[in-house]
Amino acid sequence: MPGGRLTSEDRRHIASGLAEGLGYAEIARRLGRPTSTISREVARNGGSGGYRADRAHDATRGRARRRRPAPPPERQAAAGADGRDPEAARGFVEQFAALMVQTGLPRMAARVLAALFTTDAGTLTAADLVERLRVSPASVSKAIGYLQRLELVRRERGPRRGERYVIDDDVWIRSWMTSARANAMWADAARQGAEIFGAVTPAGARLEHMGRFFARLSDDMAGGPTEAAVGDALTVLAALVHAGAPLTVQQLATALGWPPDRVTSALRDAERHPNVADPVALRCPAPGMYTVVARLDRLTATQRDALGRPR
Repeated sequence: MPGGRLTSEDRRHIASGLAEGLGYAEIARRLGRPTSTISREVARNGGSGGYRADRAHDATRGRARRRRPAPPPERQAAAGADGRDPEAARGFVEQFAALMVQTGLPRMAARVLAALFTTDAGTLTAADLVERLRVSPASVSKAIGYLQRLELVRRERGPRRGERYVIDDDVWIRSWMTSARANAMWADAARQGAEIFGAVTPAGARLEHMGRFFARLSDDMAGGPTEAAVGDALTVLAALVHAGAPLTVQQLATALGWPPDRVTSALRDAERHPNVADPVALRCPAPGMYTVVARLDRLTATQRDALGRPR
């Protein structure tokens, strides 16, 4: 198995493999190199979408010329005093960042997040990140702002009136809930579109399907509505089916003996969670009026024609 530094020919093979859509493992296998070597090489030189063999080779030679002198032997020993292999740790951080880039995170944000996540303290200052990543303070600030919007990191006051950036142990749970809220917003928007375009039209049916998909996804991520909420939603739907005509919140509240707020919550749950209402769907034929209709997507166009239109 070849060893040593990557050659210009190796880098041409890497560029060719990326252009073919090969994964890092397959490229590494063809070159007889560790997968981590390939992932580090690509991450350092523009990522899988921006890797160029000649530029990567020139950049590597430039970094070698600028490389700082090796630390004294006592510092080298201290670097591994915690039992970790420093080179393996650096390789993992770069590989971790490269993986996040592949999932859609901007490269600098991925490098900052990987650096924070792999520190024992879970916190670094801007100066720490600048030194570790060898980038400008502006690059760090922009990446932190992006990660804050995703609720992946937070700022706190540090010593000497500075700021520290912190990654909490529950970061992935908060990120998960943020995604669940975003999916719920997509579901609401799609349902509004289905109402506007009409569920029987191709565009409306497409939006209805999209709304149900994102509502289901949001429910699965957030744990779904409670059993009591599902029970109230089904009761309100049953009342509308029995009435056979549109009703207002107040009319439903009077008939069911419930406070209007409870009816409103039940209607909202029935609307936001169409899988609960299946095979009927809640509709608003006029402002403040509610009724139920059959889910037309349950029937094909031929089946609907054979059954005839409701009058």
